[in-house]
Amino acid sequence: MASLCRCSLLLNRPILHYRPSKSRGLSPASVSLHLLHKPCDLGTRIRCRDSGSPPSSALSSSSSMETPPEDYRRNVGICLVNSSKKIFAASRLDVRDAWQMPQGGIDDGEDPKHAVTRELKEETGVSSAEVLAEVPYWLTYDFPPDVREKLKIQWGSDWKGQAQKWFLMKFTGKDEEINLLGDGTEKPEFGEWSWMSPDQIIELAVDFKKPVYKEVLSVFAPHLQ
Repeated sequence: MASLCRCSLLLNRPILHYRPSKSRGLSPASVSLHLLHKPCDLGTRIRCRDSGSPPSSALSSSSSMETPPEDYRRNVGICLVNSSKKIFAASRLDVRDAWQMPQGGIDDGEDPKHAVTRELKEETGVSSAEVLAEVPYWLTYDFPPDVREKLKIQWGSDWKGQAQKWFLMKFTGKDEEINLLGDGTEKPEFGEWSWMSPDQIIELAVDFKKPVYKEVLSVFAPHLQ
């Protein structure tokens, strides 16, 4: 069986190491999917920044609105927190060192509140969760040119970016419920997962998502303290 070794901190970034068993000969992808029924303990405490108005960089780099624009894909974002006020994050299988909170597209005619529970179960296997709060407006981010071209091929549609409705959800189950194979209805997206502080969430996110993450975590800050 693949074994989990240490986590360390380098320049305030948790580095996760996994070693597959030679006897099983698992590929890196299969190692991640089999291992990550269990979390990696980052073993790092980083103080959350003070709550208050979102930083100017977040407001200037992201857009907020009451209704999503037509040229952006409608999407839900999920800030899942445990009893210790830590936030769930997972690393993408298709992008090296890219960690994110769960998110996913909203189907035609689907209510975002339904989409958020569906996407959480599809991506993480989690159904033991309840909505605590939501960002009362839509947030958008633009895809970098290379990402936009890749997704154009994958989705068959040319979206400028994503318009997201964000929800804060409380995890009411046990860690054993988390399964990155999801509920089996969709192809797995993640290889590793962990509970993180808000600062770690932002630090490990891809650059084009950071402004939205900063604003989301600012709105949810009273629930994360």
